[in-house]
Amino acid sequence: MSSETDIADSQQMLGRLARTGFGGTEEVSVVTSPGARVSAWPVKVKSLSLYNVYNVRTVIIGGAGSLPVEIGSQMQAVNLAESFIDEGQLAAGTHVVMFKVGEKNVFYAPV
Repeated sequence: MSSETDIADSQQMLGRLARTGFGGTEEVSVVTSPGARVSAWPVKVKSLSLYNVYNVRTVIIGGAGSLPVEIGSQMQAVNLAESFIDEGQLAAGTHVVMFKVGEKNVFYAPV
């Protein structure tokens, strides 16, 4: 799968979420081939950085009934559901699925 296809697939998914919201979305699937890197992963929002940019941290989802475990260091990601010119309103502690689009980390989480 080429990077152009990955970007097109991510853009289609974000477009779908923008139209329907998360209410109709119950799961996200990621398919990779051996040697390929994962293009989406779960993160926890730690804090607001600026406008619609948040500090996030990767989490590992365990078995049913277990809490997600934070790993790695914080990084920044843009919430595409919020305005690029207004202060973000997403609560710290929210779990979202983050995608790598070009050089940016993005997610879609309506407030």
